[in-house]
Amino acid sequence: MSTVEQRDVPIYHEWIGTLDGMVNAAIRAQVTGYLLTQNYSEGSFVRKGQLLFEIDPRPFEAALEQAQGQLAMARGQLAQAKSQLVQAQAQLAQSIADQGRTQLDVDRYTPLAKQQAITQQEMDNAVQNNVAAKAKSEAGKAGVETAKAQIEASNAAVESAQAAVQAAKVNISFTHLASPIDGIVGQAQVQVGNLVGPSSGVITTVSTLDPIKANFTVGEQEYLSLTRGGGNDLAKSPLELVLADGSTYLHRGKFSFADRQVNQSTGAIQLTGLFPNPGNTLRPGQYGRVRAAIGTSAGALLIPQRAVTELQGSYQVAVVDGANTVGIRTVKLGGRIGTMWIVAEGLKAGERVVAEGLQKARPGMQVSPKPFVEEN
Repeated sequence: MSTVEQRDVPIYHEWIGTLDGMVNAAIRAQVTGYLLTQNYSEGSFVRKGQLLFEIDPRPFEAALEQAQGQLAMARGQLAQAKSQLVQAQAQLAQSIADQGRTQLDVDRYTPLAKQQAITQQEMDNAVQNNVAAKAKSEAGKAGVETAKAQIEASNAAVESAQAAVQAAKVNISFTHLASPIDGIVGQAQVQVGNLVGPSSGVITTVSTLDPIKANFTVGEQEYLSLTRGGGNDLAKSPLELVLADGSTYLHRGKFSFADRQVNQSTGAIQLTGLFPNPGNTLRPGQYGRVRAAIGTSAGALLIPQRAVTELQGSYQVAVVDGANTVGIRTVKLGGRIGTMWIVAEGLKAGERVVAEGLQKARPGMQVSPKPFVEEN
């Protein structure tokens, strides 16, 4: 026999949750080549930067050598262009000096020709020499500009070759697929010897599992009730996780965040809780029930679950009155608290119900009540 107990009990809400890694890093090939090695054990813990796969680097090493050769050639052409500029500048300086001398001759001969101190032929020769020197000077200036343009083109060729070398080095680095995070690495989706590339999809995934996320959805109305008044009852309450085998996970979690929007097709919003996961025992993809105590039910009536029988959708208990006579009574139940039912209607505090040997209890039967002891 058990006495109907009255006390304040927490009100639990429960949702179906799916576990997921805190961070899930998808490992993909960014260059095309044959997979040479797999350098990790599937399901093991790997460190950030640890090598997971290696793609045959030889084609990319050859491309690097070719790019380095083209860079050396471009640098040689640049050096040649600079040398040509120096030569053109020297020729320009010489032509400017020559034109200066011919100009002096013209300036000196002009008054002499007016005085007929020199022949007209000498004057004409001086003028023609000056014109030729000016033309040579202008040609020298054009040669300098051409040399400068050639240097600019050579500089562009060097920069292009340097970019090609850098791209070839990046492609070589892409042949080493390393883990970007500390975490548990999954099963390889390709085998050594396969041709992989950017279109091959995910080769494997690395996940951080401590803490681990538990994603669950609540209806829009329930979400509003949880956040009404500007508060967040979930954020104030620790979360419990009931695993697939019915056991309650040892570590309690906490609310992390709500998704940015309500799913218009389902009218629900996804919430996320975080649970400590030492040893990485929990894994992504597992299902569980996320439970949280939201508020308190004051003065709730409690009876053992085994004191209740269900008959065609209704619940009944066997009540023992003051004369130790059994009576059958229909009750309305609320939620469960551990091994106890909350009774919403049909019983009062202090009444006695049969919790052991319920199958033998019949209306009007006289019994010798003994206190019920819950088995651990």
